[in-house]
Amino acid sequence: MPSVVGLLEQHELAARRRVDGLREEADRIQAELAAAEQEWQEWAIARRRVGTVLASDNGNIADQEAAHGPPDSDTRSASGQAAKPKSQVPVWREGMAWSVLSADYQRILTALADRHRLDQGPLTCQELAVMFGLDALPAKVEALRSKAKRLVARGWLAERQPGRFTLAQGVAGQDGAS
Repeated sequence: MPSVVGLLEQHELAARRRVDGLREEADRIQAELAAAEQEWQEWAIARRRVGTVLASDNGNIADQEAAHGPPDSDTRSASGQAAKPKSQVPVWREGMAWSVLSADYQRILTALADRHRLDQGPLTCQELAVMFGLDALPAKVEALRSKAKRLVARGWLAERQPGRFTLAQGVAGQDGAS
């Protein structure tokens, strides 16, 4: 019959082996996570570059595809008919009311205006997703990033650091009701 000390040593050895195995698995998962994040960032950069190229056409192609998906024979009608009401983002100019934007865009501006009033600095799209009560899933974050980039391209937002958005100068004094 084994002694109590011998039994404790066996359990300790088994626990140590399990901890070592879990550490190795955690290291493997951490390396896999780093590789997946790198791939995700590369795809996000590629998507932004494509967005930039499409935006060089004054955003007409990007807006139409964002609102309706890829064009087909039914959606190639006049761009005024193809766009949903308030789905296009007009170029910002002095005195323009936020009400010209859809609710999603107004929500982004409101969140950034609150940050501006509190001198809290820019926000990432992941932080915006969390603020809006969305799961910080890549698809949700990228949808917000697409909207934020469109607002930057039209002069409503500024992106002084990559991926960090704030209100553009002049827009900061407005609110959704003006």
